[in-house]
Amino acid sequence: MTRKAPADDFDDAGLEVSEPKTWAAGVPGVTTALRQSYDQMGVRRTALTLLRVNQKRGFDCPGCAWPEGDHRHIAEFCENGAKAVAEEATTRRVTREFFARHTVSELAGRSDHWLGQQGRLTEPMVKRAGAEHYEPISWDEAFGLLASELTALGSPDEAVFYTSGRTGNEAAFAYQLFVRAFGTNNLPDCSNMCHESSGSALSETIGVGKGSVLLDDLHQADLIFVVGQNPGTNHPRMLSALERAKKAGARIVAVNPLPEAGLMRFKNPQRASGITGRGTALADRFLQIRLNGDLALFQALNRMLLETPDAIDRDFIDAHTHGFAAFEKHARALDWDDVLTATGLTREEIAAALTDVLAAKKIIVCWAMGLTQHRNSVPTIREIVNFLLLRGNIGRPGAGVCPVRGHSNVQGDRTMGIWEKPKPEFLDALAAEFDFEPPREHGLDTVDAIRAMRDGNAKVFLGMGGNFVRATPDSAVTEAALRRCSLTAQVSTKLNRSHAVTGEIGLILPTLGRTERDAQESGPQFVSVEDSMGMVHASRGRLAPASPDLLSEVSIVCRLANATLPDSDIDWDAMQHDYDVIRDHVSRVVPGFDDYNARVREPTGFTLPHAPRDERKFPTATGKANLTVNELEVLQIPEGRLLLQTVRSHDQYNTTIYGLDDRYRGVKSGRRVVFVNPADLEALGLADGTMVDLVSEWTDGVERRAPSFRIISYPTARGCAAAYFPETNVLVPLDSTAEVSNTPTSKSVIVRFEPVRAV
Repeated sequence: MTRKAPADDFDDAGLEVSEPKTWAAGVPGVTTALRQSYDQMGVRRTALTLLRVNQKRGFDCPGCAWPEGDHRHIAEFCENGAKAVAEEATTRRVTREFFARHTVSELAGRSDHWLGQQGRLTEPMVKRAGAEHYEPISWDEAFGLLASELTALGSPDEAVFYTSGRTGNEAAFAYQLFVRAFGTNNLPDCSNMCHESSGSALSETIGVGKGSVLLDDLHQADLIFVVGQNPGTNHPRMLSALERAKKAGARIVAVNPLPEAGLMRFKNPQRASGITGRGTALADRFLQIRLNGDLALFQALNRMLLETPDAIDRDFIDAHTHGFAAFEKHARALDWDDVLTATGLTREEIAAALTDVLAAKKIIVCWAMGLTQHRNSVPTIREIVNFLLLRGNIGRPGAGVCPVRGHSNVQGDRTMGIWEKPKPEFLDALAAEFDFEPPREHGLDTVDAIRAMRDGNAKVFLGMGGNFVRATPDSAVTEAALRRCSLTAQVSTKLNRSHAVTGEIGLILPTLGRTERDAQESGPQFVSVEDSMGMVHASRGRLAPASPDLLSEVSIVCRLANATLPDSDIDWDAMQHDYDVIRDHVSRVVPGFDDYNARVREPTGFTLPHAPRDERKFPTATGKANLTVNELEVLQIPEGRLLLQTVRSHDQYNTTIYGLDDRYRGVKSGRRVVFVNPADLEALGLADGTMVDLVSEWTDGVERRAPSFRIISYPTARGCAAAYFPETNVLVPLDSTAEVSNTPTSKSVIVRFEPVRAV
């Protein structure tokens, strides 16, 4: 039975606001997950699907990249994971009749929530030049059309090949191989907009651009910092790991401008105490830091460690680090007035956090996009590495760096070669395996790809998953850039705004979801993914495909490659028909994947090597872990302005809007809200409930406006505000990016409020 999607676009109708919650999950988490699952899938399909999520013979959740342990609960999913699965396994369908009823311009006027609720795409569609509607197109014609546009370009560098983090390892490897065989390294991906700053900082300081901890390390830690992260919404299964760590004696310090319910108290729905009891209080200390104050906080902690006798591990520093003298000189000169201004904390609060640090031998620092989307994100993460190195907390069980990734395989895509700046060693291995010379010149990242399309230097865009239009900054600029292309193509499971913002020609290439069976010529296939902690495991879909006209991502890539590169000697047909062939290639190209096909078939998969963690070896330019000097620049916010961060609601995952509620923050039936400290409201002469336009201010003098937001008086840090993306991506200037990583500064947007006048 096909379940109907909402008939009307009710976004923000009947907005209600209540007090924010002080705990997460519990019975409401279970009931909300089941209600949305039943609504999308029905009772029987819900049971069959959810019981296979994250199981050893099941499929990997299409939501976040949090790892699974060896011993798994029968319900190994969280509320938002269940919502993600329900959205993909929905029985709602978007057919050719739907596109006949709705013009592209009409779809562009609908909300993100409405678009996502229409259901699964069922067959390839094309919007031809000058047309107002999509119409059906055969797969062969679609590949021929896209191939003809690609081969007609003046240079392969005039094409952009984007990737979302939901793409499995096999498709990602085949995709980057096709793109490089075509002749370009233009492989931007969603990492450019989230954890690129983490990878940049970690590669420079410890030599590996990934986290150094495993799940068991969290369970063994003495002290865990959770910085710029809201696990209750973005990585809910992390709360179970924090609960286990807490019960083993760990202390937890939350560092965030917003108080987050999941870090206050967690009612684990898999335990009786989470259903009937008070649950577990997680954060022992809450440092309510101002936006962009994290660099100053860790510099202050580092200075105090240097000033505390016997606080640093001199043996480790001498044996394993480089640059201590310059780091120490800079750290001891830190200005405390700058620290207090930047952080909004008192000296006593920072000193109290130091007591936790001094009492702990094993420390982990976890972070997410609250740290990675500022201009100084890379220096901030380098300073966190300094903090851990001072006491030898890298390469020790229960200690290390823990960037918590978002999409379920965003880290795996990068490992498979989805990167615009490939290392020479990777290209050398690729050339040896496939007997061709891949391009060596660096390609375009996401921000530079938008600039290239805007300026007419890139003319064809192919998106492998995701929702490029809504994931990127400076929405008006991004949309205009895509519309300037000759052709845009989206490989997708569901309808989203990127299908309504097209080049002269627009293609929709519908693909199988993570939940669905993938049968190829050699038989049933599985894919593999890498989680946020470097564990690689298999994912096997079980549901019948949403339509007989869907192709797997691997099939789409390989058939496009055959159409575009008919003289290629690469075995595209063999890879399409049997994914073991791809994994054999990977085993000879990518370090750590030896005997890939056998190891990935183990029930829990395998762990990739990590030299700093495994051997305390640091493959940096110096051969050691690098202590760094990071200049502190305190953001000066003009009078009458606030510093805005974009955040997710509890009813969304990245650009996918599951519903219109943010239960933990007390928001129901709406998204156009902005959270502001009551003292700031008083200073601005505004009141709770006032309707305002948000206007960002940037050095280019261009006015960027997000209209009609309701102010919510909220206990966020002074001088700071928060609002949901993608609605506020329009406020993030394309040229406001992080140093080194070029990541958009979505957590550091200077805004003013303009009250909306009643008509």
